[in-house]
Amino acid sequence: MSSSAAEVMKVLVPIANGSEEIESVTIMNTLVRAGATVTSASIEDSLQITGSRGIKIVADKLIGECTSDSWDLIACPGGMPGAERLRDSPVLQQLLLKQSSESKPLAAVCASPAVVLSPLGLLDGITATGYPAPKFISAIPNYSQELVVVDGNIITSQGPATTLLFALKLVEILFGAEKADEIGKAMLVNK
Repeated sequence: MSSSAAEVMKVLVPIANGSEEIESVTIMNTLVRAGATVTSASIEDSLQITGSRGIKIVADKLIGECTSDSWDLIACPGGMPGAERLRDSPVLQQLLLKQSSESKPLAAVCASPAVVLSPLGLLDGITATGYPAPKFISAIPNYSQELVVVDGNIITSQGPATTLLFALKLVEILFGAEKADEIGKAMLVNK
């Protein structure tokens, strides 16, 4: 799905109270560095959320303002209880199901593969990974111990420390391997 240089790739990163800050910001920052237009969207009643470690993040929009847009990628950070709050958002559920029905990339890290994607059936028949705790492993039908897993249009990763590799994989999917390598080198990632 890599894009041409002139094509603007639109990415939605939904966030909630309790979302993991490292994951949220790393996904957004890495994709912006690659040239994506990234929109953070709060599923709460206000733009400001308080992350899982108490750090405040101000979203670009409320999730309800994102339903008429078409997204090249939707990427869900993990964190608890943020992943549960994402899961419980009817608007986000509809966006994820629409993205899947259009065979467009969906990504989730940490708790979100098990908590957000799996209950919607989006991991059925898919190999995926997530935070390696028993309650999350058991919710992923075909769990892999790999740090980042791509199966079809679903991209998953394990947690805070793997999020940079995950975000670079998202860059590769949207912009190609050369761009991912360029961004990785600029960020001093050893490959």
